[in-house]
Amino acid sequence: MSRIIMNSLDYTRIMKCIDDAKSQKTISADEAEKLISELNSAKIVEPHEVPVDIVTMNSIVKVSFLNTKIELQFRIVYPDEANFKENKISIFSPVATALIGYKESDEIEWMVPSGMTKIRIDKIIYQPEAAGDYTL
Repeated sequence: MSRIIMNSLDYTRIMKCIDDAKSQKTISADEAEKLISELNSAKIVEPHEVPVDIVTMNSIVKVSFLNTKIELQFRIVYPDEANFKENKISIFSPVATALIGYKESDEIEWMVPSGMTKIRIDKIIYQPEAAGDYTL
């Protein structure tokens, strides 16, 4: 698997969300460290340099859970925007953490509450950078 790619604005905002959540004790130390580790392994680029097939914040993605054959579509959002009924999942969720920075067609093995799962990014329906929305 190649190195993940993140835009600098997403990186900065997510790190701030982690700091805020840690101080408010709304994220566990383990969850925070897992997300920080993922972010710190990323190649950080400017928003206009993000390839159009990379999952970024506010992307709408269609994924398949290969272990269960379940397919879902959702938007990856910051924690304060999460709304399950609107298919908006927080970057703090294990699935969003697994997907951020990966590209369309990648398959990622990731630990979720129900155990190890394999997720395939089937399609990026919307990516802010591809649409010229560099500040979302």
